[in-house]
Amino acid sequence: MGALKMLPVCLLLAAVCLQGSLLQEAGTRDQRKPFFERFRRLEEQFRRFQEVTLLRLQGIAGNYNISYNIDTRFQHLADQYDTVANALNMSHAALREDLGFLKTWMKKLQRRTKKLASKLSALAESLSESHKQSSVERLHRNTLQKELESLRETSRSQGTKLEALEQQLKNTLHKEVLASGHHELAVAQRLNQTPQDKLPEAGGSQGHSVKKLSSPMCSEQAVTVAFSLPSPVCNVDSMLLFPNASTENFATFGQGFQTGLHELSVCSWVSTHARSLGTILSYATEENDNKLVLHGRNTAALASIHFVIGDPAFRELPVGQLLDGRWHHMCVIWSSIQGKYWFYVDRRLASTGSKFQEGYEIPPDGSLVLGQEQDVVGGGFDPSEAFVGRLAGLAIWNRTLMPGEVSSIAIGKGLPRGTILKLADVSSLNGSIQKVNCTCLERCL
Repeated sequence: MGALKMLPVCLLLAAVCLQGSLLQEAGTRDQRKPFFERFRRLEEQFRRFQEVTLLRLQGIAGNYNISYNIDTRFQHLADQYDTVANALNMSHAALREDLGFLKTWMKKLQRRTKKLASKLSALAESLSESHKQSSVERLHRNTLQKELESLRETSRSQGTKLEALEQQLKNTLHKEVLASGHHELAVAQRLNQTPQDKLPEAGGSQGHSVKKLSSPMCSEQAVTVAFSLPSPVCNVDSMLLFPNASTENFATFGQGFQTGLHELSVCSWVSTHARSLGTILSYATEENDNKLVLHGRNTAALASIHFVIGDPAFRELPVGQLLDGRWHHMCVIWSSIQGKYWFYVDRRLASTGSKFQEGYEIPPDGSLVLGQEQDVVGGGFDPSEAFVGRLAGLAIWNRTLMPGEVSSIAIGKGLPRGTILKLADVSSLNGSIQKVNCTCLERCL
C-alpha cells in the first residue's frame, strides 16, 4: 500500500526532469528558431504529458479499486468457506451420531434376529413334532375308524343273525304249540267216543270231557292270534295327519340343527295310501336348498325315494312296501366316515351302500320342514312332492343307530339316547295338518 502512495510523486518528479531536459534541448534549438515556436511546442508536449500522466494515474486508481474489491471478495469467500466448514462439521457430527445410533440399532436387531431365529427353529421343531404326532394320531384314528366300522358291521351282522334266530325260535314255538294242540285234540276226541246212554251216569265226567274238548280249540286260536298280530307299539307320543297334497300342508321346527352333523339317523312310523311316498322331510340353508332331503314324486319311480345329502348327491331307497296303507317303521342312517348309509324297513335292512358324501358335514342353522320339499328356504313347494298320510314317532339323532336300537324302536321299547329333534319339537302346523296325541301306535287313528 505504501509503494502505491509513492508512485504519483515519482511520476511527478520524472515529469519535471523530462521538462528540464526538454527545456535544455529547446534552449539549444532556440538559437535557431524563434522563441514563440519553441514555447508552443513545449506547451503542446506538456499537455500531452499531462494526458499521459492522467491516464496512468486513472489506470493506477482503477488497479487499486480492483485490488480492493478482490480483497473484499476474498474476505467474503473466506466467510463463506468458514460457514460451509462449520456446516460440514455439524453435518459430520450429526452423521457420526446417526452412525452410532445405526450401529446400536443394528446390534439390537442382530440380537433380536438371533432370538427370532432360535424361536423359529424351536417352532419348526415343534411343528415337526406336531406333524409327526398328528400323523401318528391320524393313523391311530384311521385304525380306530376301521375297527369301529368293523365292529358296526359285526354288530349289524349279529343283529341280523339274532333276528333270524328270533324268527326261527318263534316258528319253532309256533309249531310246537300247534303240535301240542293237535295232540290234545286227538286225545280228547278219543276220550269223547262214549255211548250216548252213558252220558247221564257220568255228569261230572261229561263236564270234564267238554273242558277237554274246548281247551285245545281255545289254545290253538290264542296261538294263532298271538303270532298273526304284532304286540302293541307304544312310546310314540304323537302323530301328524297330512290329509291331501296341498302345498299349504307342512310342519316346521323352531330351529334346525344347532351344530354341523357328520352322522345322522332319522326314524319314523309311516302310513300312506298314496301312489308315491312324497317328501318326509327337507332341510335347506341359504347356500343350498337340498342339504338333507327324503322325498319322492308321483311322476317318478313310485316305489323309491331319493335320499339327498348336499345336492346333487343322492341315493335311491326302495319304499314299495310302505305304500299299502299300513303302519311301517323306517330308519335312514348315514355316516360321513367312508360315506356309508343304511335303510331299515320294519327292522330289516332294505338298502345299504358306501362312498356317499364321504367326509361331508351337514351345516347348522337351516330350515327343517316336514311334508314338503323346499326349493327355497321355507318355501317353493311342489304339490307333486307333498306327503299324504300319517307320520308318528319321528325322531332324529346326531349319530348312527345300531341294528339293536332300530329294532327296539320298532317294537315300542322307547327311543335310544341322543335325540336332537322329535315330533314334539314341531313349532308350527300349517294348512289342514292335524296332530293327534297317542301313547301307542294302535291309538294313532
